[in-house]
Amino acid sequence: MLFGQSVFQSVLNRLKEEDEDLSEDATPASHRVPGFTTTLAFDVMEGVSAPSAQPGQAYIDNLEVEAAPTPVEHAPVPPEPEPEPEPVMPAHLARTAADDIAAELAISASDTVQSLGDKRRSFAKANHPDGVHPLFRDNANKRMTIANLLIDEAIRRQGRSRSR
Repeated sequence: MLFGQSVFQSVLNRLKEEDEDLSEDATPASHRVPGFTTTLAFDVMEGVSAPSAQPGQAYIDNLEVEAAPTPVEHAPVPPEPEPEPEPVMPAHLARTAADDIAAELAISASDTVQSLGDKRRSFAKANHPDGVHPLFRDNANKRMTIANLLIDEAIRRQGRSRSR
């Protein structure tokens, strides 16, 4: 305690004295923004209107300039894209008979398991349902099913002939 006062009370008194000293020395400055303790880098010049000397007003003045209507140039409208033509089904997808597919695969008794696997992959590359237009997937699916059955049967026959 200093001179009968608590430390807190003495700090409050000192701050109050400093505030009174500053208020006596304060000069009116219209270019200061309330809440900022430093001055701006420019001073208001003589002859400038009072509203423009207020910082808040400068913001509003700028908004009015930006809000002025500007002529709008219309971009040219791109032409509508032409509708895509109906897809045409490839001729090989129309052949769904087992005899036609067997002729395409050309399975023979001399084929090995490896050669049959190669035939399956090459047939799938051209006929897999994921590789054709959605309208033709049913035919592609039928062709793949039949081709897989024919190749699987040829592999089974080879296994039987080896076991004999």
